[in-house]
Amino acid sequence: MTTTPERFHPMTTHKGRAGFTLIELLIVVVIIGLLSAIAIPKFAATKSQAYVAEMKGDLRNLATAQEAYEANGGGYYGGALPSAALVYSPSPGIVVAIAYATPTGWGALASAPGLTTRTCALFRGNGAAVAPAATEGQITCSP
Repeated sequence: MTTTPERFHPMTTHKGRAGFTLIELLIVVVIIGLLSAIAIPKFAATKSQAYVAEMKGDLRNLATAQEAYEANGGGYYGGALPSAALVYSPSPGIVVAIAYATPTGWGALASAPGLTTRTCALFRGNGAAVAPAATEGQITCSP
């Protein structure tokens, strides 16, 4: 029969250290807090960039739909979106508004209310620029 030395016996209570000290726990909490302080702003910036990319995509799709509408009807669509008259629908959470539409040009603005404060704009043809866009045919977003 083998005997287990008393210091390794399962029924023996240990009088030594049995857990973490308060200082060790505080250090862990501080480290987690520092990592969170770094990660949360990066996450928010990444989300904002994703919404901007979605707004740009929606404006590109609107440009394609406007060109198809103009080819079929002889002018650009200038009503509310989405519409049965224009084969186009913005992404969920994205609001696209046509600022103006004439027979020779159009301008539109995209935003994501409650998701980001940034906006994007595009204009084509003859007409005024829609801020923040300054160059015809180029999608521009606010900083």
